[in-house]
Amino acid sequence: MELQAGQILTTQKGKVEVLLTPGVFLRVGENSSVRMDSPGLANIAMTVQHGRAMLEVADFHKENDIVMNLETANVRVTKRGVYDFDGDRGLIRVFSGKVQVQVSGSDIGVSEGGQFDLRATGKPKAHSFDRNKAKDEFYRWSSLRTSYLAEANMDAARTYRGYAPGWYGSGWYWDRWYGAYTWIPGGGYYYSPFGWGFYSPGFVYAAPFYGVGFGGYYRHFGPAYRPFIATRPIARPYVGVRGGFRAPVRVGAVHGRVR
Repeated sequence: MELQAGQILTTQKGKVEVLLTPGVFLRVGENSSVRMDSPGLANIAMTVQHGRAMLEVADFHKENDIVMNLETANVRVTKRGVYDFDGDRGLIRVFSGKVQVQVSGSDIGVSEGGQFDLRATGKPKAHSFDRNKAKDEFYRWSSLRTSYLAEANMDAARTYRGYAPGWYGSGWYWDRWYGAYTWIPGGGYYYSPFGWGFYSPGFVYAAPFYGVGFGGYYRHFGPAYRPFIATRPIARPYVGVRGGFRAPVRVGAVHGRVR
């Protein structure tokens, strides 16, 4: 499916994964509703009408404008990270990364470990929250989805080693063995905010190792694992070669197979 501007995605007893610009994943929880306002590659805007939505930004560029609207607030993502939007309680939580919340004429920055309560009284400001206690079933499911896509990435990236036909640069690519679209970076390799690795065709030979030139350390799977290079992309100058940031599939496609 392709989610067009103005269309509303509603769930009941199930969850949905939406692939946005390459490297950006939106997960929608049960009994939730999200409206697509702008499905562009560079300009993404969505509104959480009710329920839960979690945004994972594994690759962020200054040209990206990613906005999530919740109640009266416009929330602009400014860094890689994991962001939770609770439309039933009016809460914005930043597990990692940073956002700018525009509400009531104020522009408030909310960084890692901070939350913003839209229904709180008094002067608008962010407060800290216990990230470990907040990692509920929906958070764990989102991390599990990323782990599936990371495994599919290693399989799909090997298909395009040597930049084989069908390679268009950073984008969403179909992996027939996993029955899913996965993200393949344009160059180097990245770690998602959940801790899972995504490899480009030129670096997939090292998977599941990382640290080429650093001794080839083994990549441990798991959201709690953070190697010393996990917070930054590797070989960033190669990102976007052969096709820029254009995805080879339709942007805003709803994942067809949800686990």
